[in-house]
Amino acid sequence: MEQRQQKVGAFQSQAIHLEKRMALQNPAKNSQIMLRGISSLISPELLSTLCRMGHHDEIVFGDAHFPGESHTDHCIRADGLRIDDLLDAVLPLFELDHVIDTPVMMMGPMAEDLANPTIAADYQKVYDGYSEIVKKHYPESPDIGKVDKYDFYPRTKKAFAVVMTGDTRIYANLILSKGVTPC
Repeated sequence: MEQRQQKVGAFQSQAIHLEKRMALQNPAKNSQIMLRGISSLISPELLSTLCRMGHHDEIVFGDAHFPGESHTDHCIRADGLRIDDLLDAVLPLFELDHVIDTPVMMMGPMAEDLANPTIAADYQKVYDGYSEIVKKHYPESPDIGKVDKYDFYPRTKKAFAVVMTGDTRIYANLILSKGVTPC
């Protein structure tokens, strides 16, 4: 009987190992695996990245035009998703950094772009949308900071990861700084 249980245990271990290997070979199968309370918008790679980040680490959510691949070695694809949808999915799992003045930062538009009323209005809509989502999850959070476009890129190079999205809105790029997760 004990020998039979050992064989069954070994078989189950091999099956689990094979299932994991097959899931890695077939990313579409990975999207079938779900956990309770975790949005299906969050890929296994993004969930793992959020977990591995330490306090003060930053993660960048880049729009569809953002040069993420040339600014980091750790680029996560989230094609077809908007940043605000990901932000709403990530914030329940993510502790914002309470030590710094602005744990949420957005790329600020160039002066010549702000002079264009359409671009300025579109940027304000994105900013207001992000602010609403952040306040929903962190009512006491400071306002979203604005980082000059050419200061945003060096921060990206130092970030833990960049999530490349399908968001086509201009200046939709966002940085989150991780805090210490309470026990």
